[in-house]
Amino acid sequence: MPQKIVILDTGYESYDYEKKLFGEAGYELEIFTGERNDRTGKIAKAKDAAGLLIRWTEINEKFLQATPRLKAIVRYGVGYDNIDLEAANRHQVKVANVRGYANHSVSDHAIAMMYASARGLPQGEQLVKEQFSKPPVKQIPEFHDKTLGIIGLGRIGSTLCQKVQTLFKRVLACDPYVPDEWFESVGAIKTGLNELLAESDVLSVHCNLTEETRNLIDARKIRLMRKNAILINTARGGIVNETDLYNALQTGKLHSACLDVYREEPPSSNQDALLAHPQVIATGHYAWYSTQSIAELQKRAAHNLLTMLKGEIPGDCLNP
Repeated sequence: MPQKIVILDTGYESYDYEKKLFGEAGYELEIFTGERNDRTGKIAKAKDAAGLLIRWTEINEKFLQATPRLKAIVRYGVGYDNIDLEAANRHQVKVANVRGYANHSVSDHAIAMMYASARGLPQGEQLVKEQFSKPPVKQIPEFHDKTLGIIGLGRIGSTLCQKVQTLFKRVLACDPYVPDEWFESVGAIKTGLNELLAESDVLSVHCNLTEETRNLIDARKIRLMRKNAILINTARGGIVNETDLYNALQTGKLHSACLDVYREEPPSSNQDALLAHPQVIATGHYAWYSTQSIAELQKRAAHNLLTMLKGEIPGDCLNP
């Protein structure tokens, strides 16, 4: 009987590539079609699987105890805060993500958001008849003499940095985990976080969500930011304290906020006030998506999983 691979979180148009790849390697592919939050059903489906492909399912000690045959897990995407790597190590389960597949799509999304927000495009569309020829918002900055601050200079942050060199007067970046020479190579000025917050007219978040970065942008950090700054988050919702962000928008501290990620996903009714705020542009966690990126994501995730099931270590492995 062939070993089983299970896709626990669906949503992509086709899994033909995965079926073909795993079938040729002698594995049987099964897809969980139950409810997103049916944890019991997911565990039952995965209990005898050798490999898993996931998106949002939480992988913790209890889950791993219930899946003793599991050898490898791959998350479709870059972030992996829903996977307990220490627990995976205890159970000798290899884990990988897919890094670098959405550098252009996410950075494009961030640029689109900063311009839409600065120019008041959503408001302008709503007021095109009632206030024709009048600017929809009072503060409409030009970026050519402004400073962009980037938190996190990994693949996406670096791609954004290189793209905006002619759009902004200067680009500041904060990332304690990349060497000094990398900042210069992508055109960024290395700064500390507090300095970056104080000097940036537009702030774009591109770091991972860890215990170190959870609620990184809270009321205290927002107070350091320039008045009428624009905040963009296409990384992870937990990095920005949404209550503090809402309060800052209400008091007029910030020009606007652009969010593609949220503390709860999908957003709950507790987040309605923030999403409906007139100074918020909200999109549904699809900054990663493009025609090219979705194909690359699925192919690389499948190959990463197959590589680990063979006992080899792919470049994206998180616990080699």
